[in-house]
Amino acid sequence: MEDNSQDNIQFQLTDKLVEKVEILVEKQNDKEIKSLLNEYHHADIAEILDELNLDEAVYVIKLLGSEITSEILMELDEDIREKVLKNLSNKEIAEEIEELDTDDAADIIAELPEDRQAEVISQIEDTEHREEIQELLAYDEDTAGGLMAKELVKVYETWTVAGCLRRIRGQARDVTRVHSVYVVDRQGKLIGRLSLKDLIVSKSDQKIADIVKDNVAWVHVHDDVEDVAKIMAKYDLEAVPVVNDHNILVGRITVDDIIDVIREEADKDYQLAAGISQDVEADDSILKLTKARLPWLFIGMFGGLGAASIIEQFNDNMGNFVVLLSFVPLIQATAGNVGVQSSAIVVQGIANGTIDGKILKRLFKEFLLGVVNGIAISLVAILITHFIFGTPYIVSITISIALIAVIIMAALIGTFIPIFLDKRGIDPAVATGPFITTSNDVFGILIYFLIAKLILGI
Repeated sequence: MEDNSQDNIQFQLTDKLVEKVEILVEKQNDKEIKSLLNEYHHADIAEILDELNLDEAVYVIKLLGSEITSEILMELDEDIREKVLKNLSNKEIAEEIEELDTDDAADIIAELPEDRQAEVISQIEDTEHREEIQELLAYDEDTAGGLMAKELVKVYETWTVAGCLRRIRGQARDVTRVHSVYVVDRQGKLIGRLSLKDLIVSKSDQKIADIVKDNVAWVHVHDDVEDVAKIMAKYDLEAVPVVNDHNILVGRITVDDIIDVIREEADKDYQLAAGISQDVEADDSILKLTKARLPWLFIGMFGGLGAASIIEQFNDNMGNFVVLLSFVPLIQATAGNVGVQSSAIVVQGIANGTIDGKILKRLFKEFLLGVVNGIAISLVAILITHFIFGTPYIVSITISIALIAVIIMAALIGTFIPIFLDKRGIDPAVATGPFITTSNDVFGILIYFLIAKLILGI
């Protein structure tokens, strides 16, 4: 058995541990499996199950009690969880759902095929729990309503402190973590929140209305989850209440759920920036990975063909300046790098709301930045191309001027495109990948040869 005598030692998944679990499962040594896994947190057990084959993982899930396995299911890799759920009966899934908070329960059910969702819901014995899950499933998954949990602690403004404390004890049994105590009126409308400190130090006969803090931040059920994340980050909230159109308190969103949203959004943006159009993982099928990558590869290919076509147009008139072709990679690399830098900064600004209403100012700043960077790069380019490569002086001047123009162009395109996409409701993260690189490659080559034509007459 692994030595877990010191609780502060981080869990380490080892081949030895996985092999031990596999052997115990093969021998169907249920007692020893329970004893071994009892030493670990549910997230650690999920990590172990991720390494087992499907039959072994299902065996362990069915062996352990729902109080434990419900939390394990939430920590499993999504693809593995989907396969495990396929091997559980509707009744077994319902038993797992009974142990989960409503937001996690709704997430599990949403992953099931539509024909199984209703069957599983009908097997949930707790009527209130069932109805609350159905309510959450009605919301879009990318909204506050789809992310919130129904479990919370609320009190009425007319209660006394003593009565409030009694009710809180009762409600807290159903809430995993009590981040805040919310105050509502007789109609259930959100009024504010309670400070636990004020609640403890107040007189027992004092009214809640006298100590409530009414400056509570809240979100609407139809608010986008990214907006929820911004509000929670801005006000450093561990939890935020959710209200409906009538300002009635209907749920709360906790920081752990928001962290999951931020992580998923970051993963999606990273993949979009890399030219991957679907949410994929390394162990997905070749077909799924191909479908996610191929569209942008075609865009890159057509961009390359476009650049080649431009070069072809000037090829016959190149004459004594065929050396210009040697610096095409320099132009393309510079344009691509500048464009990605600019677009990455803008996408970040859009995400945190720092460039709203400042488009022209942003474009002007990028223009000035392009001029400064362009001059610096062009001076170095003149020195290297003329004095080291021996390139004719007039050609070095041409390359340097082209670099300044290309850098300015790339900076402006890299700034404008993500803003334009965001205004059209398209994720601006697509602008930081092959899209911006390819467009800047094509325009960069065009500008390069147009400037060469003006100066050298090719």
